[in-house]
Amino acid sequence: MVTRRTVLKSGAALGLFTMAGCAPQGTKASSAPTTPVNSIDVAKAGAVTLSMLDWWSGDAAQWVANAVKAYQQKYPNVTIKRTSVDWGQLTQTANLRLKEKTPPDIITVNNGWQSLGTLAKAGLVMNLDGYSKSFGWDKFPSTILCQTQFTPDGKSMGTGSLFATPVASSSLIGLYYNKTVLQKAGATAPTDLASFEDACTKAKAAGLIPIGYGSQDKGSSTAILLALQDMFGDQQKINDFVYSTGAVKAADIGMTEAAERLKSYQDKGWLTPNHAGIQYADAVDAFLKGKSAFRFEYTGTFAFKGAQKQDYGYVQLPQVNNQKVVGTGASTAVALGSKCAHPDVAASFLDFLAGQQTAQYVVQNGLLPLLHDVQAPADNPEFGTEIAGQRSLDKDNGYVPYFDWSTPSMLDTLGGQVQLLLAGRTAPDGLVKAVQADYDKFQAGR
Repeated sequence: MVTRRTVLKSGAALGLFTMAGCAPQGTKASSAPTTPVNSIDVAKAGAVTLSMLDWWSGDAAQWVANAVKAYQQKYPNVTIKRTSVDWGQLTQTANLRLKEKTPPDIITVNNGWQSLGTLAKAGLVMNLDGYSKSFGWDKFPSTILCQTQFTPDGKSMGTGSLFATPVASSSLIGLYYNKTVLQKAGATAPTDLASFEDACTKAKAAGLIPIGYGSQDKGSSTAILLALQDMFGDQQKINDFVYSTGAVKAADIGMTEAAERLKSYQDKGWLTPNHAGIQYADAVDAFLKGKSAFRFEYTGTFAFKGAQKQDYGYVQLPQVNNQKVVGTGASTAVALGSKCAHPDVAASFLDFLAGQQTAQYVVQNGLLPLLHDVQAPADNPEFGTEIAGQRSLDKDNGYVPYFDWSTPSMLDTLGGQVQLLLAGRTAPDGLVKAVQADYDKFQAGR
């Protein structure tokens, strides 16, 4: 699940990202075309019109609009006609849209088997290896870039050829906190799992809600589980589970420990009472109104205003057994339709969407930039803590993919199992077994 996305430092820091690949051990690389495209001159391409179909809305829609305008000003011969639809609608209909008589030239796609992998295997999106060489897209962190790689035969994810590119915006899953509520509880902002749980204990003792939560919506109810998994699971094993063909088991990636911890939070009364009946939007609104000390959430979700920018903060908690920061994070993936009439120009626009100028537009609209070192506004300390969390991930190249990418049905399975776990209708090992069963079924069908 990726609807929001992340900051990566440029310059020398980029060297950190060339070390850790995502491909499973022993997986062969693709033999896809790798010839660079050396003659891209957009200004001399003549009059070009590109159609773009995307799901960006709200603040994200504004930075995209700014980027489109800036690109058209740079290249007056290019017109980009943008159509925006709901995320779920586009994800479910992307294959049909790309088969239309006049399909989009540029399209946002969800990562993972359920979207990009299916489109790549069906030949509905272009192999971008040649453009990657021309534009130097190896500048992206390896743990981000591999999220859009598949072998052309559709058998392997996280290795092979590039079928989409990240943009200069991204999202993480991490921990938000309310400073005022913590002060009432006699606690401070946590720096690790132990201090987080100590703060929850104090908040509960003070008659406050430690963790804001709503579990009525399956997809959004999993953020807390995945954030906990990132603190317990080995980064390479999580990557291998999502990207590989079954060499790593669900019991070996921190999922059991995360489910046990989440169940213990329920048993201690740390979650919002009656959370099974609380919708996602209501849970978000309650946290913004100061109803709890903490909330695990996707960055880019909260529209902090006025004094909230001073009163809230964000932290990316390190792993339990070491100080390495591992976290779920990704960027929106943008692909070129296989029927794109002007692929050179369209690829140039993809590169612009990942550039420094676009990153500045991203920050101006309160979202985390990817790749470029763009500073947060001085009057927004909350956003500064998000960037600090981002940079702690950058430092360790600690990104892991969204777990639901592992199978087309994993998000539904995981969300349903979380609901059952918190309702006392399954145990942590039952949740893990259901995850493994979903995974095995998908692998067998491939």
